This record gives sequence, C-alpha cells and structure tokens, in this order.
Amino acid sequence: MLVNMCVAKKARRSSPMKSPREKMQRRAQRVRAKLRKLSDGRPRLSVARSHKNISAQIIDDEKGITLASASTLEKDVLGKAKTGADVAAAELVGKMLAERAKQAGVEDVVFDRGGYIFHGRVKALADAAREGGLKF
Repeated sequence: MLVNMCVAKKARRSSPMKSPREKMQRRAQRVRAKLRKLSDGRPRLSVARSHKNISAQIIDDEKGITLASASTLEKDVLGKAKTGADVAAAELVGKMLAERAKQAGVEDVVFDRGGYIFHGRVKALADAAREGGLKF
C-alpha cells in the first residue's frame, strides 16, 4: 500500500519536460497578457524572428486587422541587405515598417517582443522603428 502511494505521488509531481517551442509560446503569452493591460487601444507592433529572416507587423487587436507590415523576404530589403538574418536587415525592416505605419496613420504603438529577449535583431528593429517616428 505504501509503495503504491509513493508511486502515485511521484507521478503527480513529475511533469514531462517542455520543449523549447512550448517555453517560447508561454513567454509570448505572458508578454501579450501584460501588453493587453497597458495598450489603452493602441495597436501592437509584433516581431517574428527566424534564423534566416525577421518580420514585423502592426496589428489592431480590437478590429483584428493588420495595419502595416514589413519583412526581409520583400524585394526591397533583399536587394539592400546582404542577408535577412543580421542586425542591418532588422534595421531596414524597422525603418520600412515605420514609413508604412505613418502612411496608415499610426504613430503610437505597443512593442510586442513575443518570446524573444530584447537584444540583437529585435532591439535593432525597435530602435529603427523609433527613429522612423513610431512612439513606444
């Protein structure tokens, strides 16, 4: 009887290891939950990063539409950047996104870094978007 109870306790206590993808999704949900409280109706600048590319879009969560977007997969950036996976390409994407946001009439946004840390390409994109005129 005692052995069975110990096995049952151990089974409840131990949980399977989370994959890196699951951990990142949890971080992203945690960040977005905080942003919802702080947004005050402002659109969200969301960043998506892969090993080869980076993209960003400005999303109006109340209406559920994308107001502006930019990516290293676009022909404008592909010609200027050596690769889509470096800080220089992220800066180009940030500047393009800021220009397109101005055309769409957006100035104030909330920066959604997703599950990524605010460093490297993500920071370069954010700084370039600020230089381009976005406020966050």
